[in-house]
Formats: sequence, C-alpha cells, structure tokens
Amino acid sequence: MPQATRLSIRQPASVRGTGLHSARAVTLTFRPADAGGGIVFRRTDLQRAADIPAAAAAVRSTDRRTELAAGDAAVSTVEHVLAAVMAAGVDDLVIELDGPEPPAGDGSAAPFFEALQQAGTAPVGGQPARYRLPSPLRVTDGDAEYVVAPGDGLRLAVTIEWPHPVIGRQSGWYDVTPDRFAADLARARTFGFESDADALRSKGLAAGADGAAIRLSDSGVVHTELRWPDEFVRHKAVDLLGDLALLGGRLEATVVAFRPGHHGNLALVRALQRVTAGAAPVMGIEQILGTLPHRYPMLLVDRILEIRGRERVIGLKNVTFNEPFFQGHFPGHPVMPGVLIVEAMAQVGGMLVMGAVDDPATKTVYFMSIDDVKFRRPVVPGDQLRLELDMLQFRGTVCRMRGVAYVDGQVAAEAEMLAGIVDR
Repeated sequence: MPQATRLSIRQPASVRGTGLHSARAVTLTFRPADAGGGIVFRRTDLQRAADIPAAAAAVRSTDRRTELAAGDAAVSTVEHVLAAVMAAGVDDLVIELDGPEPPAGDGSAAPFFEALQQAGTAPVGGQPARYRLPSPLRVTDGDAEYVVAPGDGLRLAVTIEWPHPVIGRQSGWYDVTPDRFAADLARARTFGFESDADALRSKGLAAGADGAAIRLSDSGVVHTELRWPDEFVRHKAVDLLGDLALLGGRLEATVVAFRPGHHGNLALVRALQRVTAGAAPVMGIEQILGTLPHRYPMLLVDRILEIRGRERVIGLKNVTFNEPFFQGHFPGHPVMPGVLIVEAMAQVGGMLVMGAVDDPATKTVYFMSIDDVKFRRPVVPGDQLRLELDMLQFRGTVCRMRGVAYVDGQVAAEAEMLAGIVDR
C-alpha cells in the first residue's frame, strides 16, 4: 500500500463576501504552501502581514465561534473554513484574508469546500501528521461529552438537544471523506435564535447574520426552508470537524459527541494532543545537555517526548523534594515558583527552536518577552510537569510560541513567549 503524502492545493482560489459577526466585506484566498507549513491564516490587511496558525495553542476565544490569534493579529469564525480544509484532506495551506473573519456566505462550509475542489490538491512531499489513539478516550466539558475510539479514517457521531419544537433531539453519523462531506455536511448552515439577537449584537456579534444563518423564532424557522430536517445536527458536526483541525494533523478515530460546542471541542483537541503523543522519549537528558546551555540547578527539562518539525514540542520535568528552590519556597509548604514553571516552558520551547536552525551548536535562544501568563494550580514535590509548546510564528531569527504546563491533565500554567536566536 503506497505511503500517504502531505497535500496542498494546485492553484489559488478565492471566496468573497461579508463576515458573519463583523459584517465587513472580505476576500479569502486559499494559496498553496510548502510541505510542513501546516494550515496558516494570514491577515493581509494589517500593516505587517501576520500569520496565525490553525492550532489549539492559538485559540483566543470560543464564544459562539472559534477565534485564533498570534500577537496583535486575530482571525475569527474559522470553523467553517477549517471543516472544508479537513474534508478536502489538505495538510499545508495559506489562507489569506483582508479582514478579521472569513466571508459568511450562506452560513455553511460549502463555499470554502467548493473553492478547494476547484483549486485541486497536489502532493508536496513528506508524511502527514497522524493522530491515532492507543485506547478509547472520554472528555467532559460542562454539558458537552465526547468519547473517541481508535479507528481507520475519521467518523463523527453527533447528538444535540435543544428545547425548541423544530430541533429537539437530533443525531447523525458521518464519514469524513470529500464525497460524503459534499453530500451530507457541506451545505448545513449555522443557526441562531431571534430571542438571542439583541444580546449577541450588544457583544459585537452576529452583525452580518442576515441571510447567513437559519433564524429561529420561538415556534419555527423564519424566512427560509431547511435543507434537511436535521440540518442543525449536521451543522454541529461541521463545527466539530473544523475545531478538530486545530490538532494540526489527520485524526484517525471515531468521535462520538453529545451536545458539542466550541469550548468543549477545544478541550477535546487538547486531550487528544496529550494522549496521542508517544510515551517513549524522543530525547533523553544526554541529548538535552548537548542542545541547551543550562546546567544544574537551572536545567529544568528531563525528557523530550515529541518534536514535530518546527510546529510543536512536548517535554517533561519531574518535580522532586530535592529541588534547591524548595529550601526557601516555602519551608514547610514547598511550592514550585511560578517563574521557574515558565522557565521550564521556555527551555522546552528552546529545544523546538534549536531543532529548526542550522548549526545549533553555534546558536542560543534568548527570550525577549513573556505575555498572557496565567497560573492555574500550585506545583508541589512529586508532580510531573508536562510542558507543551506550539509555534505561533517563526520569522527570520524571531519566533513566538504558546506554552501550557499540565499536571495530571490539569493546566498548571500557560504563557505566550517571544524569543530570538543569537550567536553564542
């Protein structure tokens, strides 16, 4: 059986319209990309064109849509575009926009999927990133529940419940292939309730929703006809597929989702990233010592579990009672200093950066800024820090990364970091 190769598109293709929430006129253009670049949004309307990766680490908001950001640049309502990209099987792609969100079209993924079909796919070399589960996974986030089982290809089983006479409880099973997506999901439109309109507009949302969504009154559908009786659950499957693109690769599994939403979908993606990373170290301490200039007591990385090109790295730090900082922070109640958790993240990120430069023995990484730092729980002796870093931007000798530190699957700290590569 021939080995799969990464795919981009043969030629550019554009979609024009107005944004669902911003109501701004915008042109979206799909452009071919080199192997390994992944899916990247590019804001061409900003003074300096800004690249925003389609990655879980770049998510800034899940309020009624999925919003991605890198530094000061953001792009909103990306889920329909990314669902089309996933269904088309494209791995490497630049998505240019001259506005803050894609055109809404009729509220479905069909315009984007049709544009990608017209552009055609082309192999660009290299193997696609694949996500396969070693065992079933269960994720709960508020009312949303997910069960993911190992499988060949990608299949979605989605159930929604709404106390509305037109919706009620709806379920559907969908195989994600180009043909099945075109037939079953692409034309399913987003929907909203008239009773929510004022609240949404007060938050700066849904300004361009007229004609770009199914409108629901208290008793029925307003000013349109449903394309399927269960169009609502089909669209929720589209949203789920689009959010799964934030994995950064091809998921091979059956995903069963009950009451999915963007916030729950993101929790699912992050859980999938954790469980699908290999347990065997990619780099042991000897290789780490050969790459980083840090030494005891400032070396805060024990193992590197995964390095994916210049996109993502996962490292481990075992926190023991013998750490020198516990002598003074705090005697009788030892807690790892938050600044050292961030330092451990930075060192793992340094491994990712050093792996992407020529002649790393002559270079070192200096961190230039740390933003949006949050500490979620204390780290104490006996904990194991799992440090996940995703590359947000890499231009010349400067890169921006997003880091999250986990303990037993719970977020302990997170931060965004800007680093520069300099000569030693």
